Amino acid sequence: MTTIWIDGKYYDRDSAKVSVFDHGLLYGDGVFEGIRAYNGRIFRLDAHLDRLYDSAKAINLDVPLTRAEMQAMVAEAYATSKMQDSYIRLVVTRGVGDLGLDPRKCVRPTTICIVDTIRLWPQDRYDRGLICLTAATPISHKENLSPRVKSLNYLAHILGKIEGIAASVDEVIMLDSAGFVAEASGMNLFSVSDHSVRTPPPYSGILRGVTRDAVLELAQEAGYGTVEIPQNRYDLYTADEVFLTGTAAEVIAVTKLDGRTIGSGSPGPVTRDLAARFKALATRGD
Repeated sequence: MTTIWIDGKYYDRDSAKVSVFDHGLLYGDGVFEGIRAYNGRIFRLDAHLDRLYDSAKAINLDVPLTRAEMQAMVAEAYATSKMQDSYIRLVVTRGVGDLGLDPRKCVRPTTICIVDTIRLWPQDRYDRGLICLTAATPISHKENLSPRVKSLNYLAHILGKIEGIAASVDEVIMLDSAGFVAEASGMNLFSVSDHSVRTPPPYSGILRGVTRDAVLELAQEAGYGTVEIPQNRYDLYTADEVFLTGTAAEVIAVTKLDGRTIGSGSPGPVTRDLAARFKALATRGD
């Protein structure tokens, strides 16, 4: 069942509430993590907590729980939900303040943990791949807010998603300010050429995903070449395969982009292999 923990108390979907004066709501002032659990095990919780606490430190937000307390709380909330396979959303906001921007008015950060399920696309999208469009909206400039911070402000990505919805495609590919491909609306991006797996480097303006890093590890173990390198749309159009990774999405192919068929027009062998390897890894709980 859906389980929600807010600052030490449990709620259900209908009773869970935050203050309208919470700066996470008013200004997007906070950080979050999306985490998956499979077969009774939380997948790479340590990596997610590393990023959560690093993100909080980067925006000068003091997380009110120690790391050990946070880890125990997430495990307890997951156990309370009694859901073997679930999606866990962990949120820390600046907390309740006033209508001004001053974070000093926020006495204590708000901590939220939601245990629920998530499904971005039906199974047929995984079987045939996604149809995608390059969004006109770029990702936020990396010197504005570091993309390594998983903040509550996803407005640029939402605007990109709106473009995709208006065009009746499954997903969008977003560019950085220099015109290089960056990521999807909420996923990391990979291309495959000559059995070499390529993805934009972390310094290029992307969020360094936990699933992204796991897939790179799996690709190396499988003997594929791996390289973190800037790419443009030409590199995607002419790639043998393109796929996306994310906590919610896992591994999913892109088979058409901007009207161009990618590779054979079906999920390619490397994508299918890495998707299977990731599923095996996740269900083992490694």
